[in-house]
Amino acid sequence: MSPPVAPVRSLDIPPAQAEVVIVGGGIVGAFAAFFLARKGISAVLCEKGVIAGEQSSRNWGWCRMTLRDPAEIPLMGESLRLWRDMKRLAGVDTGFRTTGLMYLCGGPDDAEKYEAWLEHARQHQLDSRMLTTGEVTHLLPGGARAWPGALYTAEDGGAEPELAAPAIAEAAIGLGAAVVTNCAVRGIELEAGRVSAAITERGRIACRSVLLAGGAWSSQFCRSLGISLPQLKVMGSVMRTAPLSGAPTVSATGPGFGFRKRADGGYIVSQPGATIFEIVPDSFRHFGAFLPSLKREWRNLRLHLGRPFIDEWRLPYRWPLDQPSPFETVRMLDPKPSRAVLDESARNIAAAFPAFAGMTIVERWGGMIDVMPDALPVISGVSNLPGFYLATGFSGHGFGIGPGAGRLAADLVTGEASSTELAPFRLSRFGVSPS
Repeated sequence: MSPPVAPVRSLDIPPAQAEVVIVGGGIVGAFAAFFLARKGISAVLCEKGVIAGEQSSRNWGWCRMTLRDPAEIPLMGESLRLWRDMKRLAGVDTGFRTTGLMYLCGGPDDAEKYEAWLEHARQHQLDSRMLTTGEVTHLLPGGARAWPGALYTAEDGGAEPELAAPAIAEAAIGLGAAVVTNCAVRGIELEAGRVSAAITERGRIACRSVLLAGGAWSSQFCRSLGISLPQLKVMGSVMRTAPLSGAPTVSATGPGFGFRKRADGGYIVSQPGATIFEIVPDSFRHFGAFLPSLKREWRNLRLHLGRPFIDEWRLPYRWPLDQPSPFETVRMLDPKPSRAVLDESARNIAAAFPAFAGMTIVERWGGMIDVMPDALPVISGVSNLPGFYLATGFSGHGFGIGPGAGRLAADLVTGEASSTELAPFRLSRFGVSPS
C-alpha cells in the first residue's frame, strides 16, 4: 500500500513549448521547477504518475546533516536553510520541524565511526557532537537500557514526505511553472546535435533543455538515449503508527530500528540498512561499478531473485516515440513491503523503548530507492548530448537534500552553477564525460 499524497493541480495538455522540461515529479524535480520558475525560466514538470507517488513520499522524512558524506555536507547545509525558509520563500507548509537527530552507539565500533565523521563536521562548523550516557537518557527518555553514547546533531529535523513535494510543485505553479501528471516523457528530439524537444504521451514540447529527475527510472531513460548510468534499485520498507504518547520526540536510529515522530503524533518506523536488493538484469550490467560497494556491504545485503528479474528482462531499451513507452506500462513503482523487515523493526524498537510496544500500525509500504556505486547523486550534464541534464541517484538520501539539489540542478541548467559545487556529482566519475 502506498502512502496517500496531497493532490497537485495538473494541466490536461502540456504547453507546446518551454525553456526546460523536467522529467519526474519527486522532491528534486519539484524543487528544480520551483527554482527555475523563481528565475523567470519557463518550465514544464512532467510526471508519469502523481507528484511524489514513488520514493519521495515513501521515505522516513529525515532532513539530516548527521553522517552525510563529506561531499554532500555543503549541499545539505543549503537544504536545511531552505527547509526552514520555505514558508517565507513559497508560502507553503512542508511539515518541516527541527527536532534533532541521534545515531545511538550499539558498540565501540559505532563510536569509532562516529568520532571519525566528526572530523568532517568540525571542518564545516556543524553543531554535531558525541553524547554521554546521561545526555542520551535526557534527550531520549523512556529507554529500556543505558546507551553508551550517541552522535547527535541538534539542527537536524524532518518534513512530511506526503506533503512536501506536492506543496513545492504547487508553489512552482504559482510562479508560472506548468505541471502535467499522468504524462510520461517518452524521449527527446535533437536538432543540430542538441536537445530541441521532449516527446510526451500527450504531445511534443519544444524546449532547449531536459532535466531528468526520474529516480529509479533514470537508468532506463538514459539507456534509451545510449547513456550508461550505473544505477540500481533497492527496496526499503516503512511503517506508520497511530499517534503514540510517551515515545521520544528526537529522531533516532539504533541497532535494528529507526524512527521519526510525525506532525500528527504518530511515528515513522523502520530500520537502517535493511533494504532488499532485487537481482535484475542491470545487476549484471553494472556489476563492475558496484563491486567495491558490494564487497563492503556483503554482510548486510538481503538479496532476492524473483519476478522483477523477468519483468525487467522483458522491458525494451529503445522504443518509437509515437508508441507507448515502459513508463506508461508501469505508472508507479509500488512494491510490497517486507513483513520480515518491519516485524524485526517493531520488535527491536519495542525492546529499546517500551512505549512502542503498544503501537498501532496504520500503514506499511515499500519504496524503490535509486542507488549509485558511491552513494552520491549525479547532478550533471552529458557532453555528447547538449541540453540534457541529470539529477538522480540520491541513494536514499534524496528527500532531505532535495531543496539544495533542486536549486543546484536549476543552476546547472541555466549555466549558473559553479564547477566547485558540481565537482562531486559529475557523471564523469563513472567514465562518462559531462558537459
